[in-house]
Amino acid sequence: MLGTFQRSDLRIEINASSTAIRDSLTQGAQLRRWLYPQSLSIGDTDTLTLGSTFTSWIGPITLQHQVILLGDQTLQLLMSQAVDGVHEWQWGDGWVQSSLAGVSILPLNLAQTLNIWRLRTFLEAQQQVVSTP
Repeated sequence: MLGTFQRSDLRIEINASSTAIRDSLTQGAQLRRWLYPQSLSIGDTDTLTLGSTFTSWIGPITLQHQVILLGDQTLQLLMSQAVDGVHEWQWGDGWVQSSLAGVSILPLNLAQTLNIWRLRTFLEAQQQVVSTP
């Protein structure tokens, strides 16, 4: 793989429950909404499970993912193609953390920052819909 090894860890506070965060990271319909304009091809179940694989792409950039760890508060993805590495998500009530390590020519920290910001924006919008009388 061409590129350089990059590592980035981001943790933010987020106005959402642990369950809401987990659903946003493992349910295909929700992933598609907050990752837009990225496209996803998850497969038949549309829910990530241990061992499941999916493809994401934005323009000509394609990224393969395989779920290698899935728990109540963690999701770990093995990545290949545009990035060769591992992306781990951890979360709890009111916070989410993204840890990314891989080889790529792409600026991984920028993409990671945009994705975690989009996730927070999506979840906070969902929270407003739920709390509106």
